[in-house]
Amino acid sequence: MNEINTWTASQMADAINQGDVSAEEVTQSCIERISEREDIVKAWAFWDPDLALKQARACDEHRAAGNPLDLLHGVPVGLKDIIDTADMPTESGSDQLKGRRPSRDATSTALLRAAGAIILGKTVTTEFAMTGQRGTHNPHDTARTPGGSSSGSGAGVADFMVPLALGSQTGGSMLRPASFCGVHGYKPTYGSISRHGVFILARALDHLGIYARSLKDVAMAGDVLMVRDPRDFDMRAHPNAGLLKALAGTDDSPLRLAFIKGPPWAFAEPYMDELFGAYIDGLGDIPEVTLGGIFDGALEAQAIVMNANVWMNLREYVDNHEDQLQVETVRRIVAGRDILAADYIAARELTDSLIAALDGLFEHYDALITAAAPGEAPVGLESTGNAAFQRIWTLTGLPTMSLPLLKGPNGMPIGVQVIGKRGRDADLMRAVRWVEEKSA
Repeated sequence: MNEINTWTASQMADAINQGDVSAEEVTQSCIERISEREDIVKAWAFWDPDLALKQARACDEHRAAGNPLDLLHGVPVGLKDIIDTADMPTESGSDQLKGRRPSRDATSTALLRAAGAIILGKTVTTEFAMTGQRGTHNPHDTARTPGGSSSGSGAGVADFMVPLALGSQTGGSMLRPASFCGVHGYKPTYGSISRHGVFILARALDHLGIYARSLKDVAMAGDVLMVRDPRDFDMRAHPNAGLLKALAGTDDSPLRLAFIKGPPWAFAEPYMDELFGAYIDGLGDIPEVTLGGIFDGALEAQAIVMNANVWMNLREYVDNHEDQLQVETVRRIVAGRDILAADYIAARELTDSLIAALDGLFEHYDALITAAAPGEAPVGLESTGNAAFQRIWTLTGLPTMSLPLLKGPNGMPIGVQVIGKRGRDADLMRAVRWVEEKSA
């Protein structure tokens, strides 16, 4: 495959910058791929070829006038349909919000536009970014789920419809689709990408993240998006990690890695121990560390924090519009209705202890490796899969990335998840570069 739509975002940006192709040609190639495959994959909640091409022509006019070009000039991007766009509907995967038209862009949308990106359209999300399926298929095997809740973003990048897409993660909604669909998925440190103008599920846990087909693409998009926004009250003071600089660095010092096991591995498929055991052995002398003790309660704590927040934020939809919601969505919302304040406080205090314990672990290791999902994407669209392998890192806000490095017994992708220290995303980028090079 050598069509333009199969290029990485960085290849597209370089070719446009050099005048080898136009932004319109790049966008048209993506449009043609969507037209060919959308009826099969169903990755898009909204896309308008005319609107996309209008943006592309404006990019070409900008370049023709001799103006400087930013990192993503002319590069098409898909946005999960919980991220506001002033010129497109944002419906959060719900019939209850059908036809909703935001009056302004989300901060992330505005940053992408300012960097020259073309907003190609809105990708399918499960209802309210939870687990109510909206029909997207895994492009590697359409009988299987692409994962969720960022279903369309993961599937669209994997199917060469778009080189970059944004998703979100509150439990495991970024890295699980990345693993199932075989693309790079990056969830930065909590508070690194503004959620202003994004549907809030659980403020204490919600992260925006990036799907791409190369590490350089992840770094480009991360450098564009990791800008402090005071309208998101949970943003870090200095979120920009300099990911491109970290990726291009020449630090050859030995990398200290640990292979992490613990509560999530209770949900792993039977073949995962052998698969990951052989893979870790191939990387070198990497010790295995099992997270026990206080980590035995980590998955329950994440569920308590998430469910209580979901009930607080979404209860009005059940109270006033239950007949317009999926049964699965109603089940997820009411799951937090009876959580006691004491249990919520205990879960939040355990989170602080988990973060402190992980900080101690990072005194001995530069990065941690584990699986990104329990195994291959499950057959069927009833479930988006189990989020257990991401929930601890979402709860504690650590930066994580899924690398498309392994295959399961049916030839389906399985991601290798690399976890970094909270607030040290540049170090994570250096670690994933080493892991990817070592795995080649």
